[in-house]
Amino acid sequence: MSEKPVALVRPVSEEEAEGKVAEIYADIKRTKNIDFIPNFWRVLATNPDQLDLVWGRLKTLMHPEAVGRKAKLDPLTRELLAIAVSATNGCSYCINSHTAAAMKLGLDREALGEALSVVALFNSTNALAEGYQVEPDVFPPQD
Repeated sequence: MSEKPVALVRPVSEEEAEGKVAEIYADIKRTKNIDFIPNFWRVLATNPDQLDLVWGRLKTLMHPEAVGRKAKLDPLTRELLAIAVSATNGCSYCINSHTAAAMKLGLDREALGEALSVVALFNSTNALAEGYQVEPDVFPPQD
């Protein structure tokens, strides 16, 4: 029986990475403080320009200190937002990845359950408000 494929394309291993891909792999490991390249990045590496664009955006927003930027949101809040969107979009890869990152930052199982309960609540109330086409009447303050 053959092994289940990682993706629709053959991922680029660390050993075969060269040039821009090898540089980005090294940056991913350094920035995320990990000792391997996750499957997501290895698959994106099949298109080095896409790898570069996605890694640049993720690094800037999820690891702002690595690009000399001070973020207003703390790392755990950023990871919780990523979990919320990933759960809503049904991306099991991202749910697992960002939950692991959040747990490294101190999130426990009870807090994860609380966060997912809030996600579920607002997915349902958003659907109701959108389904009924409720006219907005509460707005954030304007500067």
